[in-house]
Amino acid sequence: MKKAFYRVCMLVVLAIVLIDFKVSALGIFSDSNEGFISKNVELFIFFTLLTFLPMLIIMTTSFTRIVITFAFLKNASGLQNAIPSMVLVGLSIILTFFIMMPIGEKINNDAIVPYMNKDISGKEAYDRGVIPIKEFMFKQTRKDDLELFLELSKYEGEVTSENVPITTLMSSFALSELKTSFQIGFLIFIPFLIIDMVVASILMAMGMMMVSPAIISLPFKILLIVLVDGWRLVIKSLFMSFGGV
Repeated sequence: MKKAFYRVCMLVVLAIVLIDFKVSALGIFSDSNEGFISKNVELFIFFTLLTFLPMLIIMTTSFTRIVITFAFLKNASGLQNAIPSMVLVGLSIILTFFIMMPIGEKINNDAIVPYMNKDISGKEAYDRGVIPIKEFMFKQTRKDDLELFLELSKYEGEVTSENVPITTLMSSFALSELKTSFQIGFLIFIPFLIIDMVVASILMAMGMMMVSPAIISLPFKILLIVLVDGWRLVIKSLFMSFGGV
């Protein structure tokens, strides 16, 4: 109970810091640099954000689409035990960093570097840094999904990447990523399903109904992946699905 209470307190404090950077009365800002966050609070925010890093990676980047697509490929090929989940997750993280690199560089140049040089305040750095992320999510979000959450949140303002609340945009972006990854997964399943059906039909015609079709079809699935360079095709398709970002 105490741990849960402390976590809630940390969430509240973090929300206050991120939403309003002008609470100087609480000692958040240093006296010598008005408008800038003091070093102690910077460290607190940094270590607190580390605990939310997995959630931020999943909800605001290309990670969701990539890891779900790899999971579909793993299940469709019948290689559940051959490919460790950690390998797919690690590969998904690497590809996520690769795809999001231009956005990260823009955030670094527009927000992080000016703030570290004390050219802009903490609130301005946050406002600048969140713009590239919102633009990325807005571009990848389906119109129907965005309209759904705008209706649920009763938002009546202008529908642009800058004006839509980030919580609404994150929710619609996550839903769109699930839809897209399932569509890709369906296309991945088709060739492997055809192999299973052909092998099962041949075994039944030969009267070998006691032999598992999955065991016989597995080598052909592996051969298919090797011949068409399946991993390269999937990774290239994923990258192109983001418009080259």
